[in-house]
Parts: sequence; C-alpha cells; structure tokens
Amino acid sequence: MKDTTTTPLDPDVPDLSGVSVAVLSGGRSTERAVSLASGRGIQNALANAPEGDDRGPARLVGVEWLEDGRFAIDGREGELGALLAALADVDVVFSALHGGEGENGSVQGLFTCGDLAFTGSSVRASAIGMDKVFVRAVLAERGLRIAPGACVSRSDWERDPEAVLDRLLALGEREPGGGTFVKPRCGGSSVGTSMVEVASELGSALTRAFGYEGEALVEARIHGLEFAAGVVTTPDGELLALPLVEIRPKAGRFFDYEEKYTDDGALEVCPPTSGSRTAWRRMQELALVAHRELGAEGYSRSDFILPHGEDEPVFLELNTLPGMTARSLVPLAASALGIDFRTLCLWIAADGLRRGARRG
Repeated sequence: MKDTTTTPLDPDVPDLSGVSVAVLSGGRSTERAVSLASGRGIQNALANAPEGDDRGPARLVGVEWLEDGRFAIDGREGELGALLAALADVDVVFSALHGGEGENGSVQGLFTCGDLAFTGSSVRASAIGMDKVFVRAVLAERGLRIAPGACVSRSDWERDPEAVLDRLLALGEREPGGGTFVKPRCGGSSVGTSMVEVASELGSALTRAFGYEGEALVEARIHGLEFAAGVVTTPDGELLALPLVEIRPKAGRFFDYEEKYTDDGALEVCPPTSGSRTAWRRMQELALVAHRELGAEGYSRSDFILPHGEDEPVFLELNTLPGMTARSLVPLAASALGIDFRTLCLWIAADGLRRGARRG
C-alpha cells in the first residue's frame, strides 16, 4: 500500500464540464440535519470554481427529500414516485443522504430501478454497511479484531429484562477498564448511542436505543484512542487510503452527536500524533480490507479504537455515505493529502458517473 500518512499528492481533477449533477440531501432519518449540511457543502464546492477552472458540472440541480416523504427540486415539490422522471435528464446523482432509507439501500434501489447513475455504494453494499451486527460478522470472519458484543431485541427485553441483563453484564467485564456501549443496530451519527459505565445504567441505555429501532448492539467498551480511516476511489479507479484522523472527545465523553457536529466538539487531528506509525498503517490497510469485503464503492470511512499500548486496532463500523460537512472527517483527511474539498467532490461525482447505472 502506498504510504499516505503524510505525503501530499498532486491530485488529478476530472473534467465534468459537460455533465449535469443532481445533489440529493435531506431524508427522513435522524441524520437529516447533517445530510442537509452535506448537501449544501457539496453544491457550493461544485458550483464555486476558482478562476480559470472550467472542469465543474455544466448543470447543478439541488434536490431535497422532504420530511413528509415528498421531494423538492428547482422550487417544485412532488411525490417521491415522480423523482425518477424529474431526474431523467441528469447524468449522475450525488447522494448526500445519511442514515435510514438514504443509506440502507432503499434509495439506491430506486436509482437502480430507474437506471440512474449515482455516487456511493450499490444496494447490496449499502444494506450490509448499515447493519452493524452483520458487518461485525463479515469482518470478524475476515480476521479483523472486533469488540465482544451481543445483539438484543426489544421483544426479548420486554419479555424478560432480567435474563437480558444477566447476559449483557458480563460484557462489561471482558475488557480492561470495563463498561459497554449500547447502539441502535442500524443507526448512524451515534444517535441513540450510550456509553454505560455502571451496570445500573444498562437498562435505560437499552430503552433509549429501542426508541430508534427494534434491535440494539451492546459492545464491550475498548479503552484507547479513536481513529477514522477514509477510503476514496481516484479518477483512475484505484482505491486510496487517506491519512487517519485522530479523534479526541472532551474528557468523560465519547464521539457522540454533539462531539461530532458542534463547533466546540471533539478535537480532530490529521495527520495523527498519537499511536505508532505501525498502528496507523495497519488501520489504513484494514480500512481498505473492510471497504473491499463489504463491497463499498466510491468512498467510505471505517472507525477504529486502538487499545492503549497496542498496535492492533479494534474495528468499530463502516460508513458507506460518510459526512461531507465542513466538520466531516473524510474531507479533513483528503485535505491533508492536498485534495481540496472541491476536488474530492469532483472525484466522487466522476466515480458515480463512471460506474453508471448499476444492478444489485
């Protein structure tokens, strides 16, 4: 693997001057606000070219998926079923959706049925990537290190909470330092996620997670440093492992929604300064493995915990449509290689166009 920890690149910039691009954002998931911010950032990057740069799209169309299930395009609102017809003259859809139907393969299926080219992963990879339990099973089989964990359903919890607690309490004792994390099985942006430090908090954490969906993933807490490892497809179709981003939440916090998205949230350091170069390269290698094994396309972000004093990381999860806001980690990592936000957006749009309409 090419060493991309600190070495800047001279990135190629694809020419999209004859291409029409629709940027889709919004949706009905708990990550709607983040999606709208991603959409604005992508549109601004593609629209605002430096002087003398004529490689941007010939036409940009902003599409918002509204909370009531309809869509708005060019100031007009319509039913979701009419979206394909409204996008018939668009060359590629740049999806800035996050979570829920926007990331779990549902919208990707709509585009696939309509023979539309779109950015990001296919139906199958999108569905797999959103399911934390399935991702854990696939990558554990591939040899990645996974935190001890268990999946719990709302029905099991309501039927016999004491039996569920007995099964889960031992997880908090499996790793040095103790504690667990409780997460909705298919959620994103840490919405509904709780860090549980004492056993008496486990029940309320499960109840919170079940407020978002019917199954929760409970994992042993791994005490260590958190890193994000982005992967992006270059204009020549090769996968590039981006520099790692080291994540430092405020004391006593984890990388939750507020730490991710507020101005006074977690400190994000790229290139990282903690851990060894061996560990950094290992996480980049494993991000490429996860991307390939799960069938991700275009770009992705894998999250890891590096236990204190070790060089072998613990895989947490993979995002097939990571954030593209001003505070997002993939753009930050790309910038450390000399790939500015506009160029990154052009790369992603060009990859979706190159892949064209997909099946499955």
